[in-house]
Amino acid sequence: MVATGSLDGRVAVITGSTRSIGRAIAEAFLAHGATVVISGRSELKGKQALEELDAGDKAVFHPCDANSQADIEALADFTAERFGRLDIWVNNVGGTSGFAPVHQLSDEAWHDALNLNLNAYFYGTRRALPTMLAGGWGRVINISSVEGKQANKPAISHYITNKHAIHGLTKATAFEYGTQGITCNAICPGAVDTDLMRAAGPAAAEAEGISYEEWLGRFAEHAATKQITTVEQVAAVASLLASDAGAGITGTLISVDGGTAQW
Repeated sequence: MVATGSLDGRVAVITGSTRSIGRAIAEAFLAHGATVVISGRSELKGKQALEELDAGDKAVFHPCDANSQADIEALADFTAERFGRLDIWVNNVGGTSGFAPVHQLSDEAWHDALNLNLNAYFYGTRRALPTMLAGGWGRVINISSVEGKQANKPAISHYITNKHAIHGLTKATAFEYGTQGITCNAICPGAVDTDLMRAAGPAAAEAEGISYEEWLGRFAEHAATKQITTVEQVAAVASLLASDAGAGITGTLISVDGGTAQW
């Protein structure tokens, strides 16, 4: 029996977790006693992450390109076979490129966003659920965005659309499995100044005709706290949702955005 607030004995998988938000969630889960499978496309970054985590056999890396359905399903299968269980699945990978207003958005940008965001979340959740059902316990945590609760920025319609859709998947999953010990929730962070944001943000800012610093600063200005979100803040909420203490929370869209979203 896992103690309230503890993840002792649990096995968690986090997609895209060698750095940024996923890495912070991995660190938080390890601190609460879980065994963690981190993943990403780069074997080198995976090796480096394991060295930095310094968690011994409590952390393992398995390569996974979230654009590949086969890779995502193999990640779930690897975990179930390696540990005989899979308790927590965190869909964390996401993003977009090809920023443009709707009438200029390319087919490639639209389909790439759909595959990396919504499809990846569906494939991972679907593959993890049978193992959770067999164990009578499970947690699915979808890392969404404040943009899934609003549509007030130009040139990111593909990102906004996918995040709204993820919320539908979250609620549907929660409804279907709520009586079987499995919860599903979405965390909606505000802007987080990670290396991933710094890689994609300048293009989004350019599409609006402003600098990256102005673009990022706007997120802080719109927040009640006047600050951007930190990875540690997101990880703290994920840890609650993953625990027994979070059993009563399901089908929710939890903002961790400094008071940016209106609901």
